[in-house]
Amino acid sequence: MKFLAIGDVVSSQGCDYLRDNLPKLKREYGADFVIVNGENSAVGNGVTPKSAQHIFTSGADVITLGNHSLRRPEIADYLDENEFIIRPYNYHSSAPGRGTAIIERGAFRAAVINLQGTAFLEPIENPFIAADREIERLNEEGIKNIIIDFHAEATGEKKALGFYLDGRVSAVFGTHTHVQTSDEQILPQGTGYITDLGMTGPYFSVLGVEPEKVIYKLKTNLPVRFSNPDGECTLEGIFFETDDKTGKTVHIERFRK
Repeated sequence: MKFLAIGDVVSSQGCDYLRDNLPKLKREYGADFVIVNGENSAVGNGVTPKSAQHIFTSGADVITLGNHSLRRPEIADYLDENEFIIRPYNYHSSAPGRGTAIIERGAFRAAVINLQGTAFLEPIENPFIAADREIERLNEEGIKNIIIDFHAEATGEKKALGFYLDGRVSAVFGTHTHVQTSDEQILPQGTGYITDLGMTGPYFSVLGVEPEKVIYKLKTNLPVRFSNPDGECTLEGIFFETDDKTGKTVHIERFRK
């Protein structure tokens, strides 16, 4: 099984750059499917049905989200209706949508679980406990290819979850911080891991935002309306290849386009 995981898509600039580059990336890597984090894909933050549909029609098979999943109220019905856009599994049960997507490709079935961290983010169910529960359910259904998007702030929390799930899932990749890390590795028991995929959006920016706006906010602590710069963009992510029999990662490769 071969798949791509693409870092957080930022605003219309990121959406457009994804559309321009994802089809050739899929061909280059021979990917069976693509996972894209889209929680910042709407102009002004969050995700809308329009931005999600743009990502799907650009070539994504699954969209994962994060702490901005429900920022835009118009996304609620879309989350309930579309099984391939998922918000964090450890959200309260009253939240719209679901936290796991199942991909069927004839020869194999794969599950993608979206989890959110607790360090420096809103209170939420413990992701370690939530992961245990959902992995057990998926194993009972005979699914051995399990992929985790861990949307979290703290590097230590991401690394800890990777080791905690080592050997029980195919891959764990982090999202949220928008800065690609260089620690891609196959953990001792066969789980592919990277702390953060990076982002898809404006290259000369602060996490996708106009630098001047962020600097003003940090210098003055006054309200400012963030905007996203036009110009050069980047698309960052990682390629995983797993063994179809064991579900373990056999190859991992980071990329930036």
